Amino acid sequence: MRNTKFLVLALFLIAIALYGFTREDDKIKITPYVTRVLDRGDITQIISANGTLTPVVLVNVGTQVSGTVARLHVDFNDQVETGQILAELDPALLQAQLQQSNASLLSAQTHYNIAQSKLDRHQTLFEKDFISAEGLDIVKQELDVARAQLAVSRAQVERDRANLDYSVIKSPISGVVIARDVDIGQTVAANFQTPVLFQIAKDLREMQINISVSEADIGLLRIDQPVNFTVDAYQNRTFTGTVKQVRLNPTIQENVVTYNVVAMVNNDEGALLPGMTANIHFVVDQRSNVLRISNAALRYQPDDLESVRASVRSIEKPQTGTSSNQTTVYRFANGQRIAEHITTGITDGNYTEITEGNLKAGDAVIIREKSDKKESKSKFRFRMF
Repeated sequence: MRNTKFLVLALFLIAIALYGFTREDDKIKITPYVTRVLDRGDITQIISANGTLTPVVLVNVGTQVSGTVARLHVDFNDQVETGQILAELDPALLQAQLQQSNASLLSAQTHYNIAQSKLDRHQTLFEKDFISAEGLDIVKQELDVARAQLAVSRAQVERDRANLDYSVIKSPISGVVIARDVDIGQTVAANFQTPVLFQIAKDLREMQINISVSEADIGLLRIDQPVNFTVDAYQNRTFTGTVKQVRLNPTIQENVVTYNVVAMVNNDEGALLPGMTANIHFVVDQRSNVLRISNAALRYQPDDLESVRASVRSIEKPQTGTSSNQTTVYRFANGQRIAEHITTGITDGNYTEITEGNLKAGDAVIIREKSDKKESKSKFRFRMF
């Protein structure tokens, strides 16, 4: 009986010992870091911005004369040609003004003829010494005044005739009517400023995007740089364009400086409409099949950073200069954390190119420490010695 109890106790102690060693082995196998394996791939560096699609040429068609809209010949989205009649104003007042000017011209012409005849008679009398030179000069002055008045009357007739022609509003370009801001019977007044009646886009097969780019990114843009963008109407479709102009005039709002960048877009299909908001991605640079590292690994800093820096300084060789693209990341191998110095290239926001360093594809780099690392130390473990 005693041997049986002793055997049971021995088996119990052996089981506890095996359990303790198993837990210790599991602790050794557990990695205290979250790692990411380096690989090779493509990186495209982009700049994100927003812009508005507009026609390349947009003409505001107005009127130089006031009046009531009598006829409309076009509507929204109508195709028009150069010289085509868009609208007509009521010409009654303008025609009456022209008739009055014609009457004034007739009167001025009559006064001129009388003054000319009077000068001819006085010239004959002067040659016969019947009148003095002073009398002849007075008649010449009367003719000059009549001639000037005749010229004024003619100019007034031309002006009133032009105003009558302006009552017929014609298209200055060939294109499509984007907006119509008048209706029949509406009175337009052009006394202080020219009212806009129509907006005509020259050609919607080619459009432009007016993009606001921050001053931090403007130095990365260049003419003919490719642009990718999407619009809310076609969220699963990507459109392309090219940078045409980087305008020098800055826009400053609340101490934020932006510059207007114009990109040209082909719109042969007519899918893009004026006023659409474009979500822009400027393609700054591209790399293919390069060694890349997760940006999370670049942000990782160990908890014991000071001791790591001291150990790194003790083994580093003196350097003559530093680069803003040089940084330190940490590789995990054989259960150890190893500091590695690398030089980075372009980034796409998720991955960054490695241009120099001892890292290679397949290496595991640390991106963060496990959150339960400290908690695991406080857990109760039974260990047999």
